[in-house]
Amino acid sequence: MTLVAGSSGTPLVRKLGIGDEHVVFLDGAPLDLELGDTGGAHVVHRLPRRADVTLTFHTSRAALGRRLPVLFERTTTAGMVWVCWPKKAAQKARGIDSDLDGDQVRRLGLALGFVDVLVAALDETWSGQKFVRRLRDR
Repeated sequence: MTLVAGSSGTPLVRKLGIGDEHVVFLDGAPLDLELGDTGGAHVVHRLPRRADVTLTFHTSRAALGRRLPVLFERTTTAGMVWVCWPKKAAQKARGIDSDLDGDQVRRLGLALGFVDVLVAALDETWSGQKFVRRLRDR
């Protein structure tokens, strides 16, 4: 599966804010995930010491609640974490069992002191919420 931007035509890499020098961590990403041309970004699949951009994929609120503090701790000062969860329609159509939705994702991120700045449809299955540090914490 190649994740493509929605009707805007914006390449997904640009929509996600991935730059040439970024360390991009794909956490729990679907095996068939393809971001497209990431330029000079370094894409990793194991938790790095520091990441500029993290995409973390979850279907369980409890698992996300355990994982998110670690991801935020490992995010660079100006970095971002995209929390991705299956859309309701995809859950029904593909039989995906999930107890997550956008409101729950937002509450978990805000409770950890990050700010939600953008929601995006990554593809027909996944939605993503972008979190960044508060300006005073940068």
